[in-house]
Amino acid sequence: MKALNLIGWCSLGAGILIILLAAISLLTGSGLFGISHVVNYFTVANSFFLITIALFIVMNRCECNKK
Repeated sequence: MKALNLIGWCSLGAGILIILLAAISLLTGSGLFGISHVVNYFTVANSFFLITIALFIVMNRCECNKK
């Protein structure tokens, strides 16, 4: 379960990093990494946030985690 917890936190960090990249791209007006539309950043970040939510739900509902 520690591995799933670590993967969940890493996924959350990646989503937040992508949101920060979107903010930088919006403020500078230039496309980072060849991505010209800010909406594409939020689409990718949404996927990371959904992975994070799913992993945390699995960890909290698993019977092997409860004592």
